Amino acid sequence: MIKIIIVVLLIFVIFNLFKALLAMNKNDQTHQMSKRLGLRLMYSVAIIAFILVAVQLGWITPNHRPY
Repeated sequence: MIKIIIVVLLIFVIFNLFKALLAMNKNDQTHQMSKRLGLRLMYSVAIIAFILVAVQLGWITPNHRPY
């Protein structure tokens, strides 16, 4: 379940990044690009916070030996 939540948040990050690209290419004056990039940043912070909370609560365990 934890992995599904993280993957969904990553999909939102990529979606908002591409929506910001489309807004930048349109060159409109509604500040959509800034809004989308802000959402991308918010989702990225949410992913990091969620992972840290999940590790602290013991829902996921980090790999102690990366090799």
